[in-house]
Amino acid sequence: MKIKYFVFAFALLIGIKTTVKADEGMWVPLFIESLNYQEMKEMGLKLTADQIYSTNHSSLKDAIAIFGRGCTSEVISDQGLLLTNHHCGYGQIQAHSSVEHDYLTEGFWAESMEDELPNPGLTATFLIRIEDVTAKVLNEVNDDMTEEERYEKIRSASDELKTQATDGTHYNAMVRSFFEGNEYYMFVYETYNDVRLVGAPPSSVGKYGADTDNWMWPRHTGDFSIFRIYTDKDGNPAEYSEDNIPLKPRHFLPVSIAGVEKGDFAMIMGYPGSTQRYLTSWGVKMALDISNQTVVDVRDKKLKIMMEDMQADPAVRIKYASKYARTSNYWKYFIGQTKGLKRLKVYDKKKALEEDFRNWVGQNAQREEKYGEALDLIASAYDQISKYEKVRIYQREAIMRGSEIIGFAADFSDLKRMLGEDTEQEKIDAEIQKLKEEAVDYFKDYNLPTDKKLLAAMMEMYHKNIPADQQPDYLKEINKKYKGDYDTYAEKVFDKSVFTSLESVNAFLDSPSAKKIDKDPAYEAAKAFNNFYVQELRPQTLDAYDKLDKGNRLFVAGLREMQPDKKFYPDANFTMRLTYGQVLDYYPADAVHYNYYTTLEGVMEKEDPNNWEFVVPEKLKELYNEKDYGPYGEGDVMKVCFLTNHDITGGNSGSPVINGRGELIGLAFDGNWEAMSGDIAFEPELQRTINVDIRYVLFIIDKYAGAKRLIDEMKIVKTRVKPNKEMVEKTEEEPAAVEN
Repeated sequence: MKIKYFVFAFALLIGIKTTVKADEGMWVPLFIESLNYQEMKEMGLKLTADQIYSTNHSSLKDAIAIFGRGCTSEVISDQGLLLTNHHCGYGQIQAHSSVEHDYLTEGFWAESMEDELPNPGLTATFLIRIEDVTAKVLNEVNDDMTEEERYEKIRSASDELKTQATDGTHYNAMVRSFFEGNEYYMFVYETYNDVRLVGAPPSSVGKYGADTDNWMWPRHTGDFSIFRIYTDKDGNPAEYSEDNIPLKPRHFLPVSIAGVEKGDFAMIMGYPGSTQRYLTSWGVKMALDISNQTVVDVRDKKLKIMMEDMQADPAVRIKYASKYARTSNYWKYFIGQTKGLKRLKVYDKKKALEEDFRNWVGQNAQREEKYGEALDLIASAYDQISKYEKVRIYQREAIMRGSEIIGFAADFSDLKRMLGEDTEQEKIDAEIQKLKEEAVDYFKDYNLPTDKKLLAAMMEMYHKNIPADQQPDYLKEINKKYKGDYDTYAEKVFDKSVFTSLESVNAFLDSPSAKKIDKDPAYEAAKAFNNFYVQELRPQTLDAYDKLDKGNRLFVAGLREMQPDKKFYPDANFTMRLTYGQVLDYYPADAVHYNYYTTLEGVMEKEDPNNWEFVVPEKLKELYNEKDYGPYGEGDVMKVCFLTNHDITGGNSGSPVINGRGELIGLAFDGNWEAMSGDIAFEPELQRTINVDIRYVLFIIDKYAGAKRLIDEMKIVKTRVKPNKEMVEKTEEEPAAVEN
């Protein structure tokens, strides 16, 4: 996501009645029983609501974990075996790779638990419970407060609640805003710190199709990797130790090899990152006119520089593989989102909704008093924010995420401050040790010539594309000094900086000096851009963001009051959600039909030995030619991926696709190109989730990798869930052509 804003379903059919339900909604599990359970049951759910989410006994939620800092994973054995996407585990696979042991290219399979590889910093986090704390958080808030005063009251109340919930435990908690600050919920978590790499297919399986197929259907990617959670001898979270033992989970998912068919009920539980379904027309306009293309332009340049060096040197390819993948994913996403927003006329539909809202508000003096300023606040806010949106993106994408030497140098600001103050030597020594450890990881995946090119390119783009009054004097001065020759500028920075190699950094840290940090050219650049942005640019939009917060809060509250019979769900914010729907095909355009599954035959049809994105391993070709699929195929057919009409987004990567009995049938890993505007506007007839079939996952583990010990850990289920006959009959009806 690869998988990537509210509750307005925009019909795409012209003058016809749809026959398939639009399965929109990222639902908070706490409310499944009251909001969704009956409908889910009618569609084919066999579990009780309590078996999905419970704080009193084992339930599905106990098998679902946040993987690292941005993906979802699921436990699939009673020994803590953890399944997620290949692209979610990509950073760990890359970190263990070298030219001699290229696990990215060759794959990795631990032959025993003793061979499973530790991953410092990687965590798996489970939800313990959810609490509605709205009344407590807003207890001291009133309408006469400024937004800053409101925020401080909310922060103070939230901190107190988190302390009360975790005091005397090893749990952690967070209080999150829902419905634009109208409701608040607390989430209590348990985090495990010893998560080891167990297995990963080669990138020719786990990343098959790479950038070309990203966000596309048909898809033929075995996007999975396997880890294991370890605990101390008492089953508690612990840092890595050889004495640790596999996790005994509260719940794990049985694995179904019975297969899926069109119309089957399915649900996804996971951690969707961020949506903007309540985004107004002004926000859509800013995305179309400024934000999206700016991200695309900057990332396009970075990707070309990285790829050139990656193709020239295998060592650089390994070092930059994960960085390139992270940069590329949303580069392509924003291209697709812009096209989708325009094609589906989302701006016009938002304007129409806002006009309905104004009319509704104007019908009643009390509504006018309560909600009358909402849209005017939002409009005024965007008028100011849009003036600084491009430079905001450049600060993030070109400076702090551009050339790595800038961000790395900025990490030494705390040490510089300590050295310049009367700080205890013990604290200084601790900071030095931390920086030395960070430097080892940093330089392991660093190529100086590539970063030098990035520095020159990012500075040049910033100078050419950002208005002069939004550029720091530093940039104007170097442009004048070097007469626009940013390559020469970059050479000088790298010649004089101490932040260019592990050896020079360690030598400096052995005898650190605040003056030397301050005079370092890489640190000078970081300080100049950051100070200018924080002190000069960001203050220009602070009041506007306060207006936007208040306007959005009033607008969403008003919408919910305006439509009292509608079941509303909150935007995604990387908290656990459930979405449900069916296995389903779709019609992306006039006279075009996409089947709901792909097969291994399609992998072979796409093969191109001269294109790294479509190389097929010889072993896989042998298994295909022999039709040696074991119990995972359907006769001579090996299914690879399938579609569902679930509502997901980034963060759902690695989420389990679960059948009506609570069994694992696949892993969600992407969305489809035709619905790229889905984070802002759900598209019921087009929106699809791309999932890797769990049978293909098991086939690769067993027949391709020979890692049957992992299969033996799992609880394999062979019988199909009988679907709801009425729902199947509905999905068998062929829909009319959609508007293109």
